[in-house]
Amino acid sequence: MEHKGGCHCGNIRVRLRLAGRPADSVLRACGCAFCRAHATRTVADPQGLFEAWAADWSLVERYRFGTRTADYLICRRCGVYVAAICETASGLRAVVNVNSLDDRAAFTRAPEAMDYDGETPSARLARRAERWMPARLHDHPEAGGGGGLAG
Repeated sequence: MEHKGGCHCGNIRVRLRLAGRPADSVLRACGCAFCRAHATRTVADPQGLFEAWAADWSLVERYRFGTRTADYLICRRCGVYVAAICETASGLRAVVNVNSLDDRAAFTRAPEAMDYDGETPSARLARRAERWMPARLHDHPEAGGGGGLAG
């Protein structure tokens, strides 16, 4: 199934493809201070695909904290956190904040609380390579092609 969304001001647009229905998707709520502050509900499907476009990539903050192993994509104009991406041995991977999707209400499962404290950076990257979804960042809004690290 395909899901679209993005940030509040429209600078960042996303498309998410999941193998299953939103109501069947496992959601996670990370316990770190960043995710708690954003009340995130994240989803990833290793058989899915995450794509993002920005009208202006200079307005997309790639925030890193903690182990500095992922970039949290945040719009500098409206402040919405849409996804986290990281480079793994299996390529660029992502987890998506379903609160940034247009059909967020369709994701009805309660998020599972997650605690990654004590996880080493190598273990964290291995987990993400296995559980996060393939990702593509595009240079131009809704370009449909490309796929490198835009911006």
